Amino acid sequence: ISVKDLRRGYVASDADNQPATGVSSFDAQVIMMNHPGEVSNGYTPIIDCHTAHVACIFADIKELMDRRTGKVIEKNPEYIKNGDACIVEMEPTKPLCVESFTDFPPLGRFAIRDMRQTVAVGVIKSTVKSDAKKATFI
Repeated sequence: ISVKDLRRGYVASDADNQPATGVSSFDAQVIMMNHPGEVSNGYTPIIDCHTAHVACIFADIKELMDRRTGKVIEKNPEYIKNGDACIVEMEPTKPLCVESFTDFPPLGRFAIRDMRQTVAVGVIKSTVKSDAKKATFI
C-alpha cells in the first residue's frame, strides 16, 4: 500500500484476526455537556471518533440514566438535555469503522460536535456490523 492510498479516517487491521469493518449502527452511552436546548430522536450531529468526522443520527434514545450510579431513570425518554447521561442507538450517515469500548478503547470513544463546539462525549457499548462488501470504511 502506498502512502498516497491512505486518507484521514482509514483504519488498518489484521485481515485474518477480527478485521476492521464498518457499522450500520451502534449503541453508545452519551453524556450531554454543553448543548443549549433539548435533543430528541432524529438529531444529527458530527461524531469525532479516532480521526473520522461523520454525521450520525440519534435513531433511538433508549434510556436516561444517572450519570454517577448508572441506574436507569427513564426508558425511551422523549428528549435529553444538558447534564443528562443516556444510552442511544446511533446510525452513521457514511461508512464508519468503530468498535465497542471494552473490545478496543481507541475506536470506542468519541466526541459529539455541533455548532462548532463539543456538546457531548460518549463510549460505544455495542455495534451492529454492516455488510463488508458495501464500501470503503472511513
